[in-house]
Amino acid sequence: MVSAAPFEGFALHTHRSEPSARSRRRFLQASVASLGVAALASKVRAGEADAVVAAARAGLSRAGARTTRADIVGVADFTKPSRSPRFHLVEMATGKVDTLLVAHGRGSDPEHTGWLQSFSNLPGSEATSAGDYLTGDYYIGGHGPSMRLHGLDATNCNAEAREIVVHAAWYVGPDMVLEHGRLGRSEGCFAVSPADLPKVLYRLGPGRLLVATRL
Repeated sequence: MVSAAPFEGFALHTHRSEPSARSRRRFLQASVASLGVAALASKVRAGEADAVVAAARAGLSRAGARTTRADIVGVADFTKPSRSPRFHLVEMATGKVDTLLVAHGRGSDPEHTGWLQSFSNLPGSEATSAGDYLTGDYYIGGHGPSMRLHGLDATNCNAEAREIVVHAAWYVGPDMVLEHGRLGRSEGCFAVSPADLPKVLYRLGPGRLLVATRL
């Protein structure tokens, strides 16, 4: 079990105030979007759980002893567009899959179509890299609480040098999907919603496996 201690102080504190009509409308829009994404996530889990679990098992087999924890595996399926939940957290003992939103790199989608066009491991590419990653230490960086990643393959061996990590971003969330039809883009990092980050950090790291692929 991962200790909850690393997450102390991660919550954002806001001042309470009477919401304006505009803020109420935005809240309602975000709520509707959240419900839509949650429903879509359920369909993804029901229709593709077997393929996701198989990818997680194959990743663990490739990684072998390099992983110290095999209870939960992350699988990012970049076959799907960014508007669709495609970041899967797989419980290996039960086969349960939770699915979340995740952004891809701007270098993988230069025209910002919402679809990953290509992977790249090149420094400066700002692209997403395919391959197996070992989750590393937590730290506080420019994007707040984050988690380091170590690339295990020739296709993502520059992950540390490129500072490819898991972090939260304002441009990831149901409200972005509702307003723009797609998420924003990272510089190659696995950027998730601020609301989902504590869950991802708690369940996925350190010493676990994250697989970035096309299923």
